[in-house]
Amino acid sequence: MKAVELSEVSALVPHLKPGTGEPFLLIDRGHVVATIVPGDERDAENMLLSINAKFQAILERSRKRLEVEGGLSSDAVRERLGLPTKQSRTRPSRRRRTKTRRA
Repeated sequence: MKAVELSEVSALVPHLKPGTGEPFLLIDRGHVVATIVPGDERDAENMLLSINAKFQAILERSRKRLEVEGGLSSDAVRERLGLPTKQSRTRPSRRRRTKTRRA
């Protein structure tokens, strides 16, 4: 992957404004050659994993294994690890906490 500071691509600076959420297409002779999409670090990580052939192969292998061998429910995993199941866990109160002032 290549990364370039926006300030180094001076022709693009006026067109890319933070916070607009608007995609930007780079066109060469009428054909789209790249798309710039607003994002954050999490978006970049997701995009890189989605195009990584090794990661995609791991996912596909896992899907096939799940089809053949089956899987465990989250309650079964909790039971194996000695953790309380969802039904037996206590849920936090949903009532709002009020702020108290200290004198």
